[in-house]
Amino acid sequence: MPILIPKNIPAYDILEHENVFVMNETRAQTQDIRPIEILILNLMPTKIETETQLSRLLANTPLQVKLTLLRTATHNPKNTSETHLHEFYKSFDEIKDKNFDGMIITGAPVEQLEFEEVEYWDELTKIFDFANTNVTSTMYLCWGAQAALYYHYGIKKHLLPKKLFGIYPHKKMVKYEALLNGIDDIFYCPQSRHTAINDEDLLNNENLIVLGKSEDAGVTIIKSKDNKKIFNLGHLEYDKYTLDKEYKRDLAKGLPIEEPKNYYFGDDVNVLWRSTANILFYNWLNYYVYQVTPYEFKKVEKKY
Repeated sequence: MPILIPKNIPAYDILEHENVFVMNETRAQTQDIRPIEILILNLMPTKIETETQLSRLLANTPLQVKLTLLRTATHNPKNTSETHLHEFYKSFDEIKDKNFDGMIITGAPVEQLEFEEVEYWDELTKIFDFANTNVTSTMYLCWGAQAALYYHYGIKKHLLPKKLFGIYPHKKMVKYEALLNGIDDIFYCPQSRHTAINDEDLLNNENLIVLGKSEDAGVTIIKSKDNKKIFNLGHLEYDKYTLDKEYKRDLAKGLPIEEPKNYYFGDDVNVLWRSTANILFYNWLNYYVYQVTPYEFKKVEKKY
């Protein structure tokens, strides 16, 4: 089934060129199907690139998926035109009384700040609370995952001696887990962050289940026991050359940066995470969104 996005959003032409099944809303309305409603809070500065990456992954399922893009009202991004934001993004006030089957909250380039120092922290905590009551299951990515773990469970992050940067092997920590069905026992995940969480804080929390862990990158995939919260401290949504762009950007700025580990291969790069990314998002949509969300969506029970 296709992903439903506006025909004039940049991701539409990109995905159609890649033979990803996309559909505009006009055509979708002729089908007698209730699409899965997914809300994406896009905190990344490269909004068009990120919305395209996530659309590509969400389109790779038999389900009809309709996206709503959300932005913060308390921060004006500098790298995306106001025209694009006005045309394709909603504010929290516009969606706060609605219900969604699933939600994705991305990372953000603010990880070296304390959470409470982030300009939109108060607004973000309201969105976290909204996800508890108005969303069946939410996936949190990178800094978004760190922020949600801190807000909901009091789990703190700490600064790393140097940036964790590259493609790292991870081991499945649970033998029979729906989210990991079809993923190899050892799988790869991109990492690009300056901060981390102590593994013990995650492993010892009675409300959380650790699903994936790396010897070098630590715990990366976690879920809450009620399946309402999925945390990925890495960047499985990244494209082939995203780490390359980040590396060259930091070099140009004169920042201390090493080549991303396990990434470059001769004159090209290794893509070791694509199948894992597709399977993980597929499983999340199927097992923790589609299979448990009601046809007539009512407010879900608030759980922590």
